Amino acid sequence: MPQFRIADAARLLGVSDDTVRRWVDAGTLPAQPDASNRKVIDGAALAAFARDSAQVPPDPSGVQRSARNRLIGLVTSVQADSVMAQVEIQCGPHRIVSLLSSEAVREMRLEPGVLAVAVIKSTNVIVETPGGLA
Repeated sequence: MPQFRIADAARLLGVSDDTVRRWVDAGTLPAQPDASNRKVIDGAALAAFARDSAQVPPDPSGVQRSARNRLIGLVTSVQADSVMAQVEIQCGPHRIVSLLSSEAVREMRLEPGVLAVAVIKSTNVIVETPGGLA
């Protein structure tokens, strides 16, 4: 099972090292010493904590759909020609880029500053495991 040092866990959770240390000290996030006597967090425990403590804004669309992966954010850029458009949405720390028709962009009135939901169907997501993280 992978283990993460406090600094690595903080980067993954998007918080400071001190915040992770406070969670560990409070018993909210379990940690144990590694072979060098540094505190590490079990990967499964970190994943469960990340899932349970996620601050997900409510989906403003009110639409029910089968796709479970919805990222809410703000449109930051729209580049369109007569047929196709590239739309960028900033969803928290994640930049999502989508290609869609210029007609759809006009109909949806997509422009920088508009609230949007990026819906991602899991059959089109590539999963990678970076070698140096664990």
